Amino acid sequence: MTTFTPTGRSKLRRLPTRGYTDRETIYKILDEGLLCHIGFAVDGQPYVIPTSYARAEDTLYVHGSAASRMLKELQKGVPACVTVTLLDGLVLARSVFHHSMNYRSVVAFGRAALITDADKKIEALRAITEHIISGRWADARTPNEKELNQTSVLEFSIEEASAKIRTGPPLDDEEDYALPVWAGVVPLELNALAPIRDPRLSDGMAPPTYAAEYQRPNSNRSGRKD
Repeated sequence: MTTFTPTGRSKLRRLPTRGYTDRETIYKILDEGLLCHIGFAVDGQPYVIPTSYARAEDTLYVHGSAASRMLKELQKGVPACVTVTLLDGLVLARSVFHHSMNYRSVVAFGRAALITDADKKIEALRAITEHIISGRWADARTPNEKELNQTSVLEFSIEEASAKIRTGPPLDDEEDYALPVWAGVVPLELNALAPIRDPRLSDGMAPPTYAAEYQRPNSNRSGRKD
């Protein structure tokens, strides 16, 4: 299927015209993001934890210390929610009430499982590394057996998901357009600066191209201007 089928937990109720359930839109946002937040509950106490991730079709890979409370809880198969948000601009309206932000976000629901197969675990770690910066896995030392034993890797199966996107200028009340107040959008982007060398790096080693020319993938930012 090219779209996720929303249920009561993923259906947009506030400004539904900004919502998308097609996989193409959702995948592009997930692939551009670097950080996700995972929400889950333990004995009625909610937690939201930020972490890195990677996507493969309808699966997200996350990893961390084998002692992590989050990973220990998620691998039980408890319901979880994963969110990713990309901030594209500050929307300054003529009235404070209509100030907003341009953004692209995904909310995904599903359950996670521990990856126990050694080869699949390595592949998931490779995917996470390459998602952060493509080309790094081939250059850096790969995990040894001790490090693998200290690391848990989970696969989060996306059962349903929706995206929400806002683009365009502010939407003021009609009578406010005549006010002598500047209005518009301050665009925001995630840009990489020049790499900073490790003080203990050997002399004469230049940063690899993937670091010196690092750029995040820029997904299609088109969306409804509402």
